[in-house]
Amino acid sequence: MTMRRKHSSMTLLEKRSFRNGLLFALPWIIGFLAFSVYPLCMSLYYGFTQFNAVTTPKWVGLQNFQWLLKDATVKKSLMNTLFMAFVSMPVNLFVALMLASIVVKDFRGRTLARTFFFLPSIIPMVAATMVWIWMFDPTYGYINNVLSAIGIRGPNWLIDARYTKWALVLMGSWTTGTTMLVCMAALQEVPVSYYESAEIDGANGVQKFFRITIPCMAHVLVYQAILSFINSFQYFQQVYIIVTANSGTKMGASLGGPQNSIMMYPLYIFHNAFTYLKMGRAAAMAWVLFVIVAILTVILTRISRRVNENAGVE
Repeated sequence: MTMRRKHSSMTLLEKRSFRNGLLFALPWIIGFLAFSVYPLCMSLYYGFTQFNAVTTPKWVGLQNFQWLLKDATVKKSLMNTLFMAFVSMPVNLFVALMLASIVVKDFRGRTLARTFFFLPSIIPMVAATMVWIWMFDPTYGYINNVLSAIGIRGPNWLIDARYTKWALVLMGSWTTGTTMLVCMAALQEVPVSYYESAEIDGANGVQKFFRITIPCMAHVLVYQAILSFINSFQYFQQVYIIVTANSGTKMGASLGGPQNSIMMYPLYIFHNAFTYLKMGRAAAMAWVLFVIVAILTVILTRISRRVNENAGVE
């Protein structure tokens, strides 16, 4: 009889704890349902409708998705985004790894160097992009002035469609401080005994880097590559600031820069939603982007898992 009462009282206590925990979590649950789940479900519904945020949505079936296959700007923006994903991502990762290889060494002023290399990552993106617009100026910009000093004629970075995306790559390589810190931590985890054994065998610096350093931190590099890859598909703020700042000029004649050369997929989603007021098309584009990123993320995650297994990382 006593055991039954004790068991019953514990069950009642567990119920009260669950109820209290649920009440404390209720504000977050309501916010998650209202601001995450509901908008997600509604965006999927709007993808099958003709909707301009003013009139009532009209069901049109697969018309928005059929439009995606026919619109040339969709293909152009997707190719521009893929360029940033497959070109800018490895460049940024390489720059971060090189900087980490420098600041991981023991030398005077190492702390100052780490701070200097990390500082660009905490500068507001709007301010940093405006500075880069000035630096890319073909007449007064700092970059072309430096190139001119060594006898090279600098291009019209933000006016010539051949160089606009490379200007974005150059901008991206400047803000790799966070990735640099992660790579620096991974470099510090590489056993020193590996390098000592390699030196005994007569390996030089390049051989030690590619045969010891890279394999030992491959799992970290793949993880950072996945994060950078996902962020590349969300590339919006920089190009929007550049196009907006240059509105009225040759560069701003198009909503995506000269010949839409920097019309990124998220930027085109934004224009369809808030410039053209075609919310249905924008929702369809967003879901296509979600599917593409999900598929590529699964592929990269499997690659990361294999790399971790080969490296012996749990």
